[in-house]
Order: sequence, then C-alpha cells, then structure tokens
Amino acid sequence: MADGIRARPLHRATIKDVAQLAGVSISTTARALSGEGYVAAEVRERVRAIADGVGYVPHAMASNLRKQQSRSIGVIVSDLRNAFYADLAAGIGRRANEHRYTMVLVDDRGSVEAERDAVKAFVGMRVAGVVVTPVSAAPSSYLLRQHTPVVEVDRTFSNGGCDCVLVDNVGASRRLTDHLVALGHRRIAMLVDEAHWTTGSDRVAGYRQCLEESGIQFDPRLLVSAGWDAARAREVAIDLLSRRDRPTALFSANNLIAEGVWRAAGELGLRVPQDLSIVSFDDAPWMSMVLPGLTAVAQDTVALGEAAVDRLLMRLDDPDAAVRTLVMKAELQARGSTAAPKP
Repeated sequence: MADGIRARPLHRATIKDVAQLAGVSISTTARALSGEGYVAAEVRERVRAIADGVGYVPHAMASNLRKQQSRSIGVIVSDLRNAFYADLAAGIGRRANEHRYTMVLVDDRGSVEAERDAVKAFVGMRVAGVVVTPVSAAPSSYLLRQHTPVVEVDRTFSNGGCDCVLVDNVGASRRLTDHLVALGHRRIAMLVDEAHWTTGSDRVAGYRQCLEESGIQFDPRLLVSAGWDAARAREVAIDLLSRRDRPTALFSANNLIAEGVWRAAGELGLRVPQDLSIVSFDDAPWMSMVLPGLTAVAQDTVALGEAAVDRLLMRLDDPDAAVRTLVMKAELQARGSTAAPKP
C-alpha cells in the first residue's frame, strides 16, 4: 500500500475520507480525482493513490447533475433474446467504449410503457444521448423536448425529427423476392411479425414491388401475420403449408420467423428446397449451419450499432446540424434452401 494510506474505513469510502487521509481540502480532492482544475502533480498522485487504496468511487450521478451531462449513452432495444438486438447492442457498446462512453442498456421487450420509463430514467441520469430501436413515436419526441440528442436505429417514427440509421429494407426485400421469382416461383408467401413499423412495412413494400414488376398479382392470403416469436411462427407456418394450394416459396421477414418456418417444414415432412423454398431477412448464425443452408439477407448489425453511435457523437459535436438519415446496404447470401418449384 502507498505511503500515508491507512486501513480502509468500515463504511463505504467518501470523498471526505480521501481528503482527510490525504491531508487536503475536499475541493482539492475533487479536482485531483476529476482532472478538472489545477492541482500539484504530487498532490494529485497522492490523492488518487489513497482513493484507490480505500476503494473510493466518485458519485457519478451527482457529477452528472452538476455538469448537466454524463459520459453515458442510453440504449433501448426491443428484445435481447433475438440475436439481431444483441448484436446491435454489441456494436453500440463497442463504439461507445472506443470514445470513452459507458453504455446503459435497457431491453423494453417491445413494450411502449417500458420504453417510456426508460427514456425518463435516462433524462434523469443526464445521459449524453440515446440510441433507440423505437416501438412508438413517444421516446424520440420526449427526448427532443428535453433537449437530449437521440438517434433512431433499425426503424423510425420521428418523420425526420431526429437522426436515424436504417437498413435498405425495401431494396433488400425486392432482391430476395426477385431471387425466388427468377427461379420460377409464382406463389410466394411472406410471413411478417408486423407491417406498421417502418421495418416491416418497408419489407412488405419491397416484396409487393417485386411481384408487381414481375407481373405477379399480389394475393393478400399469402401475406400472413406470424407473431413475435419462433413458436408462434411455427404454428402459423404449419397452417399455411398444410393448405391444398400451399405456396411453393416462403419469405420470412426476420430470423425468428425463419426458425419457426424451418421447424414447421421439417415436421410436415417437406424437403427444402425440393418441396419448398425458404428465404429470410436477417442472417442468423444457425442459417449457415443447417443443411441445406438458408438463403438470407445479411445485415451487418454490429456495424449498424456502431454507425448509430457515430451519428450520435456527430450530433453532440454539432447540435445545430441538419437531421440526417443514414441508409445502410444489406447483402443477399444465396445458399441451398432455394430451387425451382416442382413442375
């Protein structure tokens, strides 16, 4: 232990304890620990050594309130059980750490109420800004009223009111549908979790645009709501694939739906791709591990999270800059799950 450092106090160490042990004032101790303001080098080193020795950690919340801002970024995602959101959070956390920000992560489980509570908590914590995968318009509008920078990622409700980082859902969905059309499929079903958020609505739009451009009449019976998890998607897919006029190809709007579809096909004894072609938006790791591999649109989800933090930091540097929407490309990964339909 460094010279002059005594035994740890019996209670949680305070800045007053550190100041007494160092033989300096509380204000000098605060300056030495924060690095803000002048303190002689010898005193600063002694204070910091004593703080480490007694286990003193500065009260971050109190510091945030004094400065009106912290080195934390609030992050709200919709479901960490889904690999997409886990990877997105990983990208956000990595980029935040590179710039010496701490990520405060909330999983709102798709709940508007949980989303609302999270943004209020973040404002109370004086976070520097917020990255959110919104499930309503409320978080961004509330944060903007509170003058807290916000970036919407993956989907948007702000109608141009804040910065956004999105994927080219329309274009990627068109390419994935066109892949099936080029193989000769005409009865192509699409299973979606929702079609009201921009993510789902854009993917449906791309699917319908491709059908129209290919001269295939859109059949509303082939656009099916599949719920929010793999178990529900499996049930819906079993019903759809048990019909006499079942589709020859099935487009899953996300990775969880694709998992349910894959299980349903297996339970019904349908061979992929001989009896049924399957494609998916979102390239989950399991899709390249099964046989045949699943054709999917691959989003660089980690890069999506990194780009959201970059956009937030730009907003912090220039609060008056024009609002910007960044659209990132997604790539088609063709594997063995698609083939021409049976004659």
